[in-house]
Amino acid sequence: MNIKIPDEAQYIINILETNGHEAYVVGGCVRDSLLGEQPKDWDICTSALPEQTMKYFAEHHIIETGLQHGTVTLMLNHRPFEITTYRIDGVYTDNRRPDNVKFVSELKEDLARRDFTINAMAYNPRTGIADFFDGVKDLKSGIIKCVGNADSRFQEDALRIMRALRFASALGFSIDGDTSKSMLDNKKLLNNIAAERIANELNKLIVGNGVKSILSEHTPVIAEIIPEILPMIGFEQNNKWHYLDVWRHTLTSLDNAPKDIVLRLAMLFHDMGKPSCYTESDDKTGHFYGHPQVSHDMARKILLRLKYDNDTIRAVTQLILYHDAELQSQKKFIKRWLNKIGEERFRQLLEVKRADNKSQTMSLTQKILEMLDNIEVLLNEIIEQRQCFSLKDLAVNGRDLIDIGVAEGNKIGVILNQLVDMVIDEKIENDKTVLLETAKGL
Repeated sequence: MNIKIPDEAQYIINILETNGHEAYVVGGCVRDSLLGEQPKDWDICTSALPEQTMKYFAEHHIIETGLQHGTVTLMLNHRPFEITTYRIDGVYTDNRRPDNVKFVSELKEDLARRDFTINAMAYNPRTGIADFFDGVKDLKSGIIKCVGNADSRFQEDALRIMRALRFASALGFSIDGDTSKSMLDNKKLLNNIAAERIANELNKLIVGNGVKSILSEHTPVIAEIIPEILPMIGFEQNNKWHYLDVWRHTLTSLDNAPKDIVLRLAMLFHDMGKPSCYTESDDKTGHFYGHPQVSHDMARKILLRLKYDNDTIRAVTQLILYHDAELQSQKKFIKRWLNKIGEERFRQLLEVKRADNKSQTMSLTQKILEMLDNIEVLLNEIIEQRQCFSLKDLAVNGRDLIDIGVAEGNKIGVILNQLVDMVIDEKIENDKTVLLETAKGL
């Protein structure tokens, strides 16, 4: 089983072997290569100590990435290559990183400390694949399984619980039974992990091909970091538009959304407020009046807690706020939305509404989906023809108004906005002469 490795990685291995040491590419690059994918990074493990590695490559740019953990980064052709000494880890008092490490001479000992079998393989062009823990077998079977004792692996580094979910979702794999049980038993350890690290894994998880099944099968684990999902589980909606409970509808709509972080976060949270907004009419039909605002507020709180950046929070919560808004297939209506939230957000809103409606009763939503397609056609025409829908598109500006005698101040902004409204409503043309003449009468 041969793997094509970059010339730079081959060069590193050759130098280390020439000096009497073992060297292998290791981890994710081996896994991805066996899956037929192009690895983003190539890491090397070696029996050479860090100071020896630095000596052998002294003429190159070396970054002392983590000498205490045996890692240096070698820059070759503007690409980073991490080179790490074989090691075993000491005690993990913070459930994240070892307090210390011990360098060893055997590759198997180094691979035994890694998280999952599919990440615990190494490759050397001369000797082939080193696979002491059946990583190749698990890769072929589509299984995420811990190396050795699962409890030990998760108690060492609780972020591995999220990584298991992420790999399973991204690769479309299932999680081994013992590993899954251990994730459930140790889920509270996730509270010891920095929010930013949790969010990073969550992002990779929700854009995976297998997100729906993974979140469905491991809901209690994800609820440890987002307990707000718990009321959604099994909450029946009791109306003709919905055949799924709130949580299953959420997972289906999430799966239907394009693989974009903002869109998928929006779908994960868009109906979170429904259980607290539920009412029934006399005929026992369920209603969720006001749930977009409640979901918006809940999502904002969660995203802040997970330390998401302000731009992401703003985009996600705005989409949630408007996800249930009624749209119309008319240019005037579309321009009003463009004026309100801009082209990028409006296009995202169309995707959110598609994902939402595709997860409802199809016999009732088919016409809505067709309308969304029509809206997109009209939207493209508006953009391609550069039709006016905002102040920046208007054929006049504040200076033009001053030139015809409008006093500087707030009134200029008021008049410009009135002109935009009139152009959008097709009451006047976006023509400078027409606009200035109209402005005189405002």
